[in-house]
Amino acid sequence: MLNDLTRPLAETDPEVAEIIGREEDRQQNTLELIASENHVSVAVRAATGSVFTNKYAEGFPGRRYYGGCVNMDAVEDLACERAKRLFGAEHANVQPHSGAQANVAVYMAALKPGDTVLSLDLAHGGHLSHGLKVNFSGAMYNIVPYGVERETEQCDMAEVRRLALEHKPRLIIAGASAYPRTLDFAAFAEIAKECEARLMADIAHIAGMVAVGLHPSPIPCADFTTTTTHKTLRGPRGGMILCRAEDAKLVDKWVFPGTQGGPLMHAITAKAVALGEALRPEFKVYQQQILDNAQALAAALRSYGYRLVSGGTDTHLMLVDLRDVHPDLTGKQAEAWLEAADIIVNKNMIPFDERKPTQTSGLRLGSPALTTRGLKEAEMATVAGLIHTALSAGDDDSQRERIRTQVHELCAQFPVPH
Repeated sequence: MLNDLTRPLAETDPEVAEIIGREEDRQQNTLELIASENHVSVAVRAATGSVFTNKYAEGFPGRRYYGGCVNMDAVEDLACERAKRLFGAEHANVQPHSGAQANVAVYMAALKPGDTVLSLDLAHGGHLSHGLKVNFSGAMYNIVPYGVERETEQCDMAEVRRLALEHKPRLIIAGASAYPRTLDFAAFAEIAKECEARLMADIAHIAGMVAVGLHPSPIPCADFTTTTTHKTLRGPRGGMILCRAEDAKLVDKWVFPGTQGGPLMHAITAKAVALGEALRPEFKVYQQQILDNAQALAAALRSYGYRLVSGGTDTHLMLVDLRDVHPDLTGKQAEAWLEAADIIVNKNMIPFDERKPTQTSGLRLGSPALTTRGLKEAEMATVAGLIHTALSAGDDDSQRERIRTQVHELCAQFPVPH
């Protein structure tokens, strides 16, 4: 189904138009539960596809290496001012192409190759750019991982402190990709101060909640805060760095020319739009609904016997341990069965998982995309039932088809913004 933004492609490139149309249909007719994905507004999509995609603008507002940047300056200044106002930050850099690129710039600003970094173990919910061995972070720096307690499956701040005092990292990272509980940024800051490290908070997943005060903010206590602009912030795919005024020149230097060339001005324009949307009162209502929906989904899944890592969630995401209900079912197989029923999730390791990362014992589920479509608590309970039925059905094609019909009926009631 082509919309007004993609219809002109039908004449100029029908092959691409057909693929885009298929993706429009897929997104409309599937339940999107990947915690890092969302549906942007029509205004954000329009800005992403605007004429700003035509322009090179290396440098920063007022200091460009190209002529003709008067409107580039205006929209980037607007995005930065909105970011500072939304998060209460002294400085914002909206040029990073992604969250990982934002992290690269901070590492370059705060570290030298070989320096020690303390970050959450990837097997316990950390992110690949926080120290995966085959990622630049793991290749360039000495990564010391901290983990969660086996009993609570939550961060053990006493252990974080012990490791910090033992290894004396230059940088401590407070942030995660698959951690369902509140992050105590103030406690991380105290530890960083005690061992004379700098603190980076990666709020890519929780930025929307942080922005409206539904999760503690790292801005008052972290040296650097990085985030993506999609996920709960519901903007275009991209990154952003927030910091104190005293570190502004250092951060900017390591974004450009340190790690990037020309900024993606169409993405920055869309970031400005999304940040403007996030400043409206209704955005806090939306974020609260994300949290309420996550609680409803978690409760419904528990009612079917599924164990949730750490017992539940404080945020938009949860980790489902499949083993109590389906002992022999891997996360990989569960993801495939659910996708066949038009329910989109991702496999995920759980803390102390005995299965390989390519198989896993769990799933990561999130509520942002379904909340954007308008689903509320009652529908989230229905979604949990569909998930359980699909996993229990296994390879039963007839039952799967019945589930797909129910999924499509639910999707039709809550269209994707377009």
